[in-house]
Amino acid sequence: MRRICVVGTGYVGLTTGTCFAELGNHVTCLDIDSAKIESLRRGEMPIYEPGLAELVLDNQARGRLNFLAERDTAAYNAALAEAEFVFIAVSTPTREGSDRADLRAVRSCAERIAPHLSDGVAIINKSTVPIGAGDWVAAIVDRYKKPESRFAVVSNPEFLREGSALHDFMQPDRVVLGSTNREAAERVAQLYLTLRCRVMVTDLRTAEMIKYASNAFLATSISFINEIAQICERLGADVKEVAAGMGYDKRIAGAFLEAGLGFGGSCFPKDVKALAHMADFSGCHPQLLRAVLDINYDQRSRAVAKLRQALGGLAGKHIGLLGLAFKPNTDDMREAPSIDISRQLLAEGATVAAYDPQAAENARLSIQGIQYRSDPYDVAQDADALVLVTEWREFRALDLRRLRHAMRSAVFFDGRNLYEPEDVRAAGFTYLGIGRGYVPEPFAGDIDQELYLVHEANGAGASAAAAP
Repeated sequence: MRRICVVGTGYVGLTTGTCFAELGNHVTCLDIDSAKIESLRRGEMPIYEPGLAELVLDNQARGRLNFLAERDTAAYNAALAEAEFVFIAVSTPTREGSDRADLRAVRSCAERIAPHLSDGVAIINKSTVPIGAGDWVAAIVDRYKKPESRFAVVSNPEFLREGSALHDFMQPDRVVLGSTNREAAERVAQLYLTLRCRVMVTDLRTAEMIKYASNAFLATSISFINEIAQICERLGADVKEVAAGMGYDKRIAGAFLEAGLGFGGSCFPKDVKALAHMADFSGCHPQLLRAVLDINYDQRSRAVAKLRQALGGLAGKHIGLLGLAFKPNTDDMREAPSIDISRQLLAEGATVAAYDPQAAENARLSIQGIQYRSDPYDVAQDADALVLVTEWREFRALDLRRLRHAMRSAVFFDGRNLYEPEDVRAAGFTYLGIGRGYVPEPFAGDIDQELYLVHEANGAGASAAAAP
């Protein structure tokens, strides 16, 4: 049984500590928030993640998982004195007023743990940190540690998806480890041995970049398909079919080709911003990363514009939102599309009601001025339009005719393309989706479609004839 300390009991830290305990290790989780630690000891989770509460309670009962508050030296000694591995899993949000990552929690963590480390310990960066942060952490620890203590820093970026974090930890596509100390990286690799997954060992900075590049690529896929969806709407194609056709190509696959209201959450927005900032700082020109962010935020404004057009204005209209969290199976409201959409609707004089099965409590901290309802049908009462914002499973089984009967007007905006348009229309709604194959305005402005195609054909023919 290996002894592990995880500093930070947020989404990543709590999942990491719990899963390592489930694999048979002795894990102590440290956190500066005493109230959170007391709640965890009682089995109360600070986040919603399917299956996590049961796993925490089981491993606490088996004596493999403990929670300590960082109150004093005794807590550090208890957690770190015999720890072979120390995971840093504290938050690295975007710094206020900047696009760069805020590393104050990482610095504080490194300073606090350094005097209590056992000899030969591996310090593992699980937090998403800028390129070069591993060397920086090593320098901080070296400054504050006991003279006789040897240590090594290993980068081990996380690739957990909210809503399926336990599955992603236990059945990972790969584990990435980076260090200047190959022996230390191989020791950390042993922690993952029972998962029988691919382990990639590289240098510190490359491992840190793999995390940012992976998230930036996935975010780019989402923005790409949302831009394609906009073109589909103007030309009369169906983006769901387009994405399916693209996804059959093994070079592309289709996991992140789902048009909608854009990405949110704790990772994609801040990581793309941070990578673009690092690129700027190093003298590069991150034009693609900037475009990814612009397209993403434009999706929220386009949604409001569609509602405005469909309703003939928003002042005095009542809009219902189905879902608030940035994605299903989580209560996370960070960078959620519902925040921007709600604020824009309120700014234009609409009233807003909303329902989410898990995120309402967190939403109250992010969105003021809207009404929170107990179920989808209450949200629909006297509404002029409904907007499906988060594709929770329970929304798949809604009685569309009952929703329509409760509403004042009949606009249904499917912001996640969850429904088939004909099913929604059959229930009496005006259906709005994202790139679902309708042409709300004349083709290519005022150009006649047939003349446009003939012109293009003639132009292509002339070019071909002129070619040598």
